[in-house]
This record gives sequence, structure tokens and C-alpha cells, in this order.
Amino acid sequence: MILPRRQILLAAAGTALLAPLPAGATETEVAALIRDLVGDAKLNPGRVKLDIPLLVENGNAVPLTVSVDGPDRVASIHIYAERNPLPHVANFYFGPHAGPPRVSTRMRLATSQTVRAVAKLADGTCWSDSIDLIVTLAACVE
Repeated sequence: MILPRRQILLAAAGTALLAPLPAGATETEVAALIRDLVGDAKLNPGRVKLDIPLLVENGNAVPLTVSVDGPDRVASIHIYAERNPLPHVANFYFGPHAGPPRVSTRMRLATSQTVRAVAKLADGTCWSDSIDLIVTLAACVE
């Protein structure tokens, strides 16, 4: 028996709706990623400024800016989103002749969560900031 095209499309659409959504990471997984980055160094609060809206209407393109205060050279900045399917969002590396340690970008967020920024300085110290935000329309679910 050959099914009409409409029945095939309806069956395919129903199957797509039943597919499980990708799971987000856990706080433990993100903590392990950060521990891999910082190693034995202590993760200090402060010096890093994460600027991101606290209420996000659409998680598809969330703007954020990260800057680091102080005279010490910044080697890298790392962004983590705790409940995204892929929580390690971005890495930015700075050479010895780089300008001020400041980056701006956009990222996708799966749901309301904590976003973390970690800066690793050239002297090996690590600094961080985090913001809890609310996302009203989720992304990262395809």
C-alpha cells in the first residue's frame, strides 16, 4: 500500500516532535572544565567584568562583553554557559602586544542559567565573574 504524501509528512512531523531535546550540561561538568583550565591555581572572584543582560528575550543571539581590569597581561578569556548542550562557549587568546583585554560577541543560550567568564593572566593567576540570567525564548534546541 502506498501512503499519500500528506500522511507521510504528518508522520514525519509527529516523529520530530517526539525526539528528545539535547540535554544541557551540569554545574559539575562546567566545574570540571574550569578545573581543567585553571589547574592547581585558585579561581579568584573579581577583576573580570561580565556585561550581559539579566533578562534575555531570545536566546538565539545574546550579546556579551568581557573585560579584565588591572595592569597585568591577560593570556586568555574563556566563556561558559552552564546549561547549554556544549557549555564551553568561547576562548579568546591575547598575545604580549595585544590591546586592552576586552571582547564582545554574541552567543546562544539554551535556557535560563549562569554564564561564567574566566580570565587567565600571564602570571598564572585566574579570575572570574558570573551572572545568573533569565531566558524567555530558548535556543540551542535543534
